Amino acid sequence: MAGGNPMTRYARQMILPQVGPSGQEALAAARVVVVGAGGLAAPVLPLLAGAGVGHITLVDGDDVALSNLHRQTLFTEADIGTPKVTAAARALTARNSACTVVAHPVTLGPETVAKLCHDATLVLDCADSFAASYVLSDHCLNADLPLISASALGFGGYVGGFCGGAPSLRAVFPDLPDRAASCDTAGVMGPVVATIGAAQAQMALAYLLGLSPSPLGQLISFDLASYRFGGFRFDTAPEPDHGFGFVAPSQIRASDWVVDLRGPDEAPTAATPTARRITLPDFLRTAPRPTHQPRAVIACRSGLRAWQAATHLASYWHGPITLLAMGEPSPLKGQTDETS
Repeated sequence: MAGGNPMTRYARQMILPQVGPSGQEALAAARVVVVGAGGLAAPVLPLLAGAGVGHITLVDGDDVALSNLHRQTLFTEADIGTPKVTAAARALTARNSACTVVAHPVTLGPETVAKLCHDATLVLDCADSFAASYVLSDHCLNADLPLISASALGFGGYVGGFCGGAPSLRAVFPDLPDRAASCDTAGVMGPVVATIGAAQAQMALAYLLGLSPSPLGQLISFDLASYRFGGFRFDTAPEPDHGFGFVAPSQIRASDWVVDLRGPDEAPTAATPTARRITLPDFLRTAPRPTHQPRAVIACRSGLRAWQAATHLASYWHGPITLLAMGEPSPLKGQTDETS
């Protein structure tokens, strides 16, 4: 039979009392959505497919690049220039033909998250993107979907289980950091990404198998520069009473007050034809505000500068504020979920 005898393929995990035939059936019935097919997904995807997860949906709008290969070990030099989801799907099918893999070569956004996750048993955030993480968390909280989210940078990072009855990402990280950092700007070690990705896969399998304690409500931190690991449970963490959601460009209204914090050299075309272009330092200095518009939309590349400007605006204007993460202005600049 295609894929071989399941009793042989999965024998080493089915012998575990926590798995057994019933657990293996649960894995086969699971539908997992993985957002991001880069460094974190490199260990996550083969481990999920290898364990017998029956259906995996991949979401990533990026292509494989040479600079990815030191940590995105699912790919080879022959994959350079290929959409990551295409190369990843091919690699997973070669590992386990019984696993159905659906590839979406798109970047997840506020306007697509519901459709991409609509039939998911579990969602994994492997994108390592501020905007993607909060968009996923907001959706999963509202849809009562479990979310396993991870991030890796430098020599460290974290993985945690959110939503699905547990507090959201915002409950643990209500505010973004003061400065942006990404694999492109700050660097990352391949084994660090692999370690955190493997832990993310284990948390995903633990949820699908119904293991106790639940990975939902648990955060694990990694510092592989000093070989220290930590963690805590946040089952009772309150949801913040403030926070800024994200919208897509297609969701901007004609009545919105739109500010684009990117400079013309960063993005020759503004977020909208009517957007006011101003740098973050000037925004913080001049304190602009909407006059007659009911909603403020603040745009930048990753969402970080927009979050900082929105926090400042909220201190003196009390209307609704939302964020717009535009990403790279052109695919020629190497659009990736890891840019900030």
